[in-house]
Amino acid sequence: MTAKELFERGNEYFFFDDPEKTTAVCRERYPEDCAHIIRVADEVCRNYFLFDLDHDLERTWEPVTFPEDRPIDWEYRPGNDPEFTFQFNRHRFLICLGQAYWLTGDSKYEHHFFRLLMDFIDHVKRTPETEQTTWRILEVGIRGENWVKALRYFKDSPLMTDERAEKIECCLREHGEYIIQMHSPYRYISNWGVMENHGLFEIGIQMPDQETRDRFTSIALERLETEAAMQIFDDGVQWEQSPMYHNEVFHCYEDVLLLAKRNGIAVSERICDAVRRMAYANLAWMRPDHRQIIMGDSDDMDLRDYMSIAAYLLKDPVLKFGGFKELDFESLWDVGVNGAAEYSRMECRKPDFVSAALEDSGNYYIRSSWNEDGDLLHFHCGTMGAGHGHSDKLHVDLILGGEDILTDSGRYTYVMDRGRFEFKDPDAHNTVTVDGEFFTQCKDSWECSKLSQPVKQQYKQKNGYSLVQGGNLGYMHKGVFVNRKVISLKDGLFVIADELYGQGKHTFEQFWNFSETGKAVYENGCACFTGEKAQVKLLFISPDCEGEMKQGKIARHYNRYETRDRLCLQKKGQGFQSMITVIGGGKKGKERQLHASLVPVTSVLKGITYPPSMAEAVEIVDGSRTLVVILCHQEVNSPTDLTEAAGCMGYGNVIVFDKAEGSVGGTVLCY
Repeated sequence: MTAKELFERGNEYFFFDDPEKTTAVCRERYPEDCAHIIRVADEVCRNYFLFDLDHDLERTWEPVTFPEDRPIDWEYRPGNDPEFTFQFNRHRFLICLGQAYWLTGDSKYEHHFFRLLMDFIDHVKRTPETEQTTWRILEVGIRGENWVKALRYFKDSPLMTDERAEKIECCLREHGEYIIQMHSPYRYISNWGVMENHGLFEIGIQMPDQETRDRFTSIALERLETEAAMQIFDDGVQWEQSPMYHNEVFHCYEDVLLLAKRNGIAVSERICDAVRRMAYANLAWMRPDHRQIIMGDSDDMDLRDYMSIAAYLLKDPVLKFGGFKELDFESLWDVGVNGAAEYSRMECRKPDFVSAALEDSGNYYIRSSWNEDGDLLHFHCGTMGAGHGHSDKLHVDLILGGEDILTDSGRYTYVMDRGRFEFKDPDAHNTVTVDGEFFTQCKDSWECSKLSQPVKQQYKQKNGYSLVQGGNLGYMHKGVFVNRKVISLKDGLFVIADELYGQGKHTFEQFWNFSETGKAVYENGCACFTGEKAQVKLLFISPDCEGEMKQGKIARHYNRYETRDRLCLQKKGQGFQSMITVIGGGKKGKERQLHASLVPVTSVLKGITYPPSMAEAVEIVDGSRTLVVILCHQEVNSPTDLTEAAGCMGYGNVIVFDKAEGSVGGTVLCY
């Protein structure tokens, strides 16, 4: 195998198709990105490794440096977290060396690229032991992408000798054969399967002989099609309930579609449709700042780069609305200048929806607008999503005025004794527990000894109001069913009603985890959060609730957490209990004049007052407007009847009245 034979096929079949033009555009348009990549490459030349790229799966904050006069220790593990070893052996830094080489023309990047690549090939052999570390199959798949991309930067280098080309081709082939060999049913359902087989596809494209190329790519596509069918819900969400891993899978399929197009390889409509659905799920859950919700094992990442590629591949102007106006730095290297120009000419169209119900995954998004200062509430009532999912049944995230108010915890670590459960358990989420027991109980970093079945219920929008509700069966062994109703009353005003159905005496706990960007205080049934841009009140109007402000944690990126305020609200009682919260916010410095109280619900025709276990109503005075929300906890209208509260009368289980618009009928959100 000669270098000429290995790289006989032109750049037009790969990602890096027009290096000179791409380099010029990057220098002009993205000086900060160029500086970042050159900094990383310079550090790598010194054997200094810090993983701080946008899509590094496990970021690090403390560098690891190897002596320059000694071989690299590819097995190195700092502390007890193997994730450094895994991230290190994905070799994403080889692409940085290639980009720095083209941006600067400095031959030192060539030298260190071949030094590191050949050191790995010569000294890190696949054995039963290394298959757990440097040759773990997931890293093999990810290296498939990173090596194939990085090699194009140096294919014409005088340092690419025939001997080196032979070793590279042989090692790539071993990567591909190993991925084929390791196939199992586990791959169909795990994100590992997609990441491995997308690597197999990219290795196949690099193979110089047609027979191997066809075999690798056809096997990869067959598996990727099955994985798309099994892993992607009809609503577009990757089943593991982690936006970060959803987007790793999404990115892998995007790479496959791009290379398949350039090589004239047909891709099934099943895969294309899955990519489209995944893109629209991203659009639905995109925060006003264009970043993903940190749900499950997720980091705080900008979604616009992957959305831009999806828009380009699918020629979809709505997806471009979720992307950048112009292709970003990394996408430009993959797509090239001509592709970037095509993307720039594409129409950009605002979605014809604002809120969205992703019912298969049990994720609901109530949005005020697509503006960066908009409001967004996320409610989750779906499957846990296995190892990367968290104990977050009935959890809510809340963003007001573009600022995080109530948030998920993030992930921080995968190691149990570093605090894995602190970020995974229910109290790290904005949800409800019973008697101090968690509805989902973790066994270790990945498995659970007890799961909780979600009970999905109605989602409805009407007259600008929204209702979503759901429950879980995590406490049925105690004879308790937990149900949560979330009602959006427009203009950043919400009612959250927790209904706790059961007998006997129990203690119920609500957890409210506030963003670390602000400060929360609690006093006399009211929590006030003051952030960087927003000021929010949470009014806890149910009687006999006791609150205590504690300290929680949030990790927006792996290996780094910050403290934040956590309110634990507790209520003890016998039989049915409810805990009702009214939330309203506005701009910082403009305190919202918000008052709320419970008012009795009566039968219009029978002339009786219902006990709170049957029906309650909330009267809200919000500045100049007064609203009444009737909440029936069970059937009350028998045989023929209407309910009335604070002078408002109607029929339904959840009714909203704006007194300025009338007090008869109202807006019925649930019958």
